[in-house]
Amino acid sequence: MPEGDTVWLAAKRMNTALAGQTLRRGELRVPQLAATDLKGRTVREVVPRGKHMLTRFTDGWTLRTHYRMDGSWHIYRKGARWHGGPAFSIRAILATDRWDCVGYRLHDVTMVRTTDEEQVVGHLGPDVLGPDWDLDEALRRLRAHPDEQIGVAILDQRNLCGPGNLYKVEGLFVCGVHPWMRVADVEDLPGLVDRTRTLMLANRDRPEQSTTGDLRRGRDHWVYGRKDKPCYRCGTPILRGDQGPDLQERITYWCPTCQATDAPVDPAARTGEPGRPPPLANAH
Repeated sequence: MPEGDTVWLAAKRMNTALAGQTLRRGELRVPQLAATDLKGRTVREVVPRGKHMLTRFTDGWTLRTHYRMDGSWHIYRKGARWHGGPAFSIRAILATDRWDCVGYRLHDVTMVRTTDEEQVVGHLGPDVLGPDWDLDEALRRLRAHPDEQIGVAILDQRNLCGPGNLYKVEGLFVCGVHPWMRVADVEDLPGLVDRTRTLMLANRDRPEQSTTGDLRRGRDHWVYGRKDKPCYRCGTPILRGDQGPDLQERITYWCPTCQATDAPVDPAARTGEPGRPPPLANAH
């Protein structure tokens, strides 16, 4: 699933291409909006809200799109060949005299009055990369569910919006927090949230996502995607497990030594080995 920094960068580029421009072509290829023609409308701005993208028009309407697992927006110069996927996967086309913005595999496409945007994004917590960021409010929402696993809570966009699985596992590792700890047992919850935000801020202006400071492939992440490989800090093999209600989307990576804990963890947690809880290892 694309991270909030991916959406932030895409919105920034879309805004550069579309803001102040009148659409010469505007199609929404989803059943509920198939009859909607955006041609002739002028784009006021394109802004991100967590993992949602809001394209606001000067006539008071907003197009909300969400990538979910595999969606993306591509920007092409007028006349260039589109290559973001097969034509049948295109869900939206916003084209000006100079640019074609093409949305592939967009699963959530909605038109709402700009004054009613809260209907589609009002449930979200403070945006980690947005002007509304509020650490205290994010902490209040997290602490409202003290028994939630921290690895699940960080991903709940109702608590804070933007972080995805990559920044969840990397933030937890950097702060030495076991993914299956309860929110209430995290000693420095403000530090964890702030460090996760810092990692995202460091990557929002580029397509590459590095949490180690090294952009080389294979050296760019501490634990993400590194199952069985040695931890860069201690040499212990990195573990991988399933976490959360939608396990296919919540694969978790962690170092059992650097993220050891003596706090209780969920005994039903899944680590890829049936019946075995995630190891605590060297509990302190």
